Formats: sequence, C-alpha cells, structure tokens
Amino acid sequence: MSGRALTVVRAGALTTVQDLGRPGYAHLGVPRSGALDRDTLRLVNRLVGNPEESAALETTLTGCTVRPSCAVTVAVGGAPCPVRVDGRAVAWGTPVRVGAGALLEAGSAARGVRGYVAFAGGVAVPAVLGSRATDLLSGLGPAPLADGVVLPLGDPAGPPGRVDAAPWRCPPSELVLRVRFGPRDDWFAPSALRTLTSSVYRVSASSNRIGLRTDGPPLDRAGAGELPSEGMVLGAVQVPPDGRPVVFLADHPTTGGYPVVAVVHEADLGAVAQALPGTPVRFVASTAPATPVAPAGPAASIARYPVGQGSP
Repeated sequence: MSGRALTVVRAGALTTVQDLGRPGYAHLGVPRSGALDRDTLRLVNRLVGNPEESAALETTLTGCTVRPSCAVTVAVGGAPCPVRVDGRAVAWGTPVRVGAGALLEAGSAARGVRGYVAFAGGVAVPAVLGSRATDLLSGLGPAPLADGVVLPLGDPAGPPGRVDAAPWRCPPSELVLRVRFGPRDDWFAPSALRTLTSSVYRVSASSNRIGLRTDGPPLDRAGAGELPSEGMVLGAVQVPPDGRPVVFLADHPTTGGYPVVAVVHEADLGAVAQALPGTPVRFVASTAPATPVAPAGPAASIARYPVGQGSP
C-alpha cells in the first residue's frame, strides 16, 4: 500500500466498492455487476480527475463516513445528501478537497437511494476478472464495507474537474421503463401484455442490487409448464410464479427458469437505482433498437457532460 488509503468509520446501511463491472463473463456464470447508476459513477469520477471506469463507493440510503489518510479530492453525487468535512458543511456534487486525517461524512439521502463517493486516484482494491466491483450474488470483489475496514487509494491520474454546476439527474417521482417484448412473451395471455403496459406498479421494499421487484397486478400465463434455465440479460423482466414482474439489475443471476416477458432499455436503468419503495412504475412498449441511448432532457447530460480540467 502506498500510504494513500481511507478508513471506513461508518459503513452505513450498505456501502460497496463499484466500478463499471465485469462484462463478458456471463458464460462463466459471472454477472456484470458494477454501479447501478453508471452515469453518475462516470460523472463523479470525471469531477475528481479519474478515468470514468475507476472504482468508487456506492452508498445506500444512509450514506457513509470515511477518514482518508492523505489529502485527497472527493466528489459525492447521486442521491442528494448533506456532506461534511470535520463537521463543516461542504458542497455536494462538486470536487471537494479533504485533508489528511479529516472526517468526510456523506449523510442520509434526502431523496433517492444510492450515492456515489469518488476519490482522486480511485479505490484501488485488487481487481477480480478485470473489475474491482462488489458482486453481492456471486461474492466476487470486496465484501460490503464494515466499520474499521481500510481501503487503498490509487495515485491521482489528473487534476480535478473544473465545473460550476454539474447536471445531476433528479431521483424519480415515477419510473417510466421502455420495454421490448420477448423472448418469452408468448408464454403469457394476451391480456397479460396489456396489463403490463397499462397498469401502474410500485417499487417493492424487497428490491435490491439483484432486481427491482414490483407490487401490482399479476401477469397471467397462457398455459402451465416449466421452462429450462436459459441465459438472463441486464434489464430482463422475469415473471416468477406470483406473476409480478422483476427487473434484473447489475447483480442479477446469469441464468433462470422463469419466463422473461420483456427487456427494459438499458438507458432507463440508471433511474431505477434511485427509486424508493412505493415509487410508481410504468412499463411502456417500445420498438426502438435495444442498444443504449441517452435519455432526453436534463438526465441526458450526466453521461456526456464535459468536465474541464482544473489546474494541477
């Protein structure tokens, strides 16, 4: 360890190390994992001068508190929250200099669910299959953080970003998820597809990094039967026996035996990361190409927002 490190003082409800994940290993049974709100991870990294794919901390609802052993530039983004350094309020969503031994507090989310804390140089835990991300389902990567854990930091790659106000996506008051039907939509009654796209579901409190579970009207099958396990993709809308759709997220299983009625556009999944239990969910049929596209409006800019570089 280079001497650049941080100590976790308060781990919060669930704080993990996340980067952009480990795509390309589904044939080995390894999910992609990585940050649930990938655009926000990219932006906080750019704000501190890191490559977009650097590892940062993903917090859940209650934030976290850390003490860096070295002076380091930090950016806290995602779910809006109070940020303090040694008890003094500092800016959320912009680069902040934290002195060696100072206490950095990312407080509870005022809105939304998941916050991201990036450090200049990135969190430098050992990579597994090319990624430092924690995968809760397969157990790859570092364990969820606990009080007292020490994490190494890398060397800064560049100066912090120069920006007056970065465009942050607001946590959603309603989730609108574009879906393409299939590959097993023919396993459902025609009325089920209408139910899916005409009903308002709500985010279930049992949602997690594996899947967004929903409460709402069940989808009826066209007939009885079992489906051999087959590959699952990010955004797959799987329907278990209770008939209520589950949207697979970053730590989803790579195979499954329940039918997938549709797949959510990947560009819509970042908002899912910030949806509180009870948030209304609408599934909207779309025939647009399944390739990721940037959403319209203010949210469009967080993935591509240019962050200038400040003076070293």
